[in-house]
Amino acid sequence: MNKPRVSAAPRKVSLTEKVIASLRHEIESGQREPGSKLPTEPVLTEQFGVSRTVVREAIAALKADGLLEPRQGAGVFVLSPQARSNETSIFAVDYAQVSDVLEILELRMAVEIEAAGLACTRSSVAQQTKIYEAMAKMERALEKGEPTEQADFEFHSAIAAATNNRRFAEFLEHLGDKTIPRAQLRRRPPEAKDQKAYMQMIMGEHRRIYDAIAARDEDTARKAMRDHLSLSQTRYQKLLTQR
Repeated sequence: MNKPRVSAAPRKVSLTEKVIASLRHEIESGQREPGSKLPTEPVLTEQFGVSRTVVREAIAALKADGLLEPRQGAGVFVLSPQARSNETSIFAVDYAQVSDVLEILELRMAVEIEAAGLACTRSSVAQQTKIYEAMAKMERALEKGEPTEQADFEFHSAIAAATNNRRFAEFLEHLGDKTIPRAQLRRRPPEAKDQKAYMQMIMGEHRRIYDAIAARDEDTARKAMRDHLSLSQTRYQKLLTQR
């Protein structure tokens, strides 16, 4: 008897992210006008029902995104939202804003976790070979100290192609270089200070995904992809509170 599939628990949105999203909406929608002063920390903690630490982290993130400006002795003031790229695509990303990268990662989770599972049941031997070759290419680049981003993209694209549903591959094609943010993002997660160890950690995550797909283990493949993208979210989430 086939064991029943167990749906993975959805990622829990942190209190900090909720406050960031709420304040961002108020600023970008014009509810808080440019030049207006943000309420004090005690007022915001009461408004959102969170701790001062959460409020401070949210303000730090929005400051990094260019939406708030602390002024010595005067408080925190709202800045004019910067115009986004002229791209009309929903996939337009401002790499100066870590929150944009987190949103793309969250969107990828909704698609790529299922892609990993489908690749287990639908992939041909040739398609599994393509996944392996992309992973091996990434390993060779790492050993030579060369950029790994292109091979990383090819790995995820090969998994999408292995679903034999062209829409998955088209999704990643639309994302393009936005799929792998580390090449464009100016700030890096703390772990990236030791670049080789950082990349070896990411390679380990890729190997677990490939091994599960090669074994045609749907549950493990979905879990491995979820773990990989969740860990990526955690790594970039740390940038929101970096001073």
